[in-house]
Amino acid sequence: MATTTAQATDLAGALVQAMHVLQDLYAETSRPLGLTPQQAHLLCVLLSGPLGMTELSRILSIERSSLTSMVDRLERRDLVARIPDPKDRRAYQIELTDPGRALAHDAHNALTTRIEDLTAHLSPTARRTLTATLMSTFNRD
Repeated sequence: MATTTAQATDLAGALVQAMHVLQDLYAETSRPLGLTPQQAHLLCVLLSGPLGMTELSRILSIERSSLTSMVDRLERRDLVARIPDPKDRRAYQIELTDPGRALAHDAHNALTTRIEDLTAHLSPTARRTLTATLMSTFNRD
């Protein structure tokens, strides 16, 4: 029993440490691009296509009022645009502009490059195992 508890604690500790490292990497890679980590995350999320405010709020785990302020700032910089939601004429979706798409790709590439550097010591087998484990654990939508 004690071993199981210690293993669970080790796993939780490792995941918390990984979360902090990833947050630091987001900050480190977004700052030179003139973005906050949250703005970089939002732009990267929008690379898959326009999303409504409710969905973005859920994905980013932030309140809608905070999201509205962030979208306003990014819109003033011509990085995102509000477009009418085809399914709800009262709502808008947020989409990347061309400059926003380019910056989102820059942010994504900078982050993935840093993650590649951080994990370069992993063997191909360890990399596949880690990827499969994370995908099966966190892709439960």
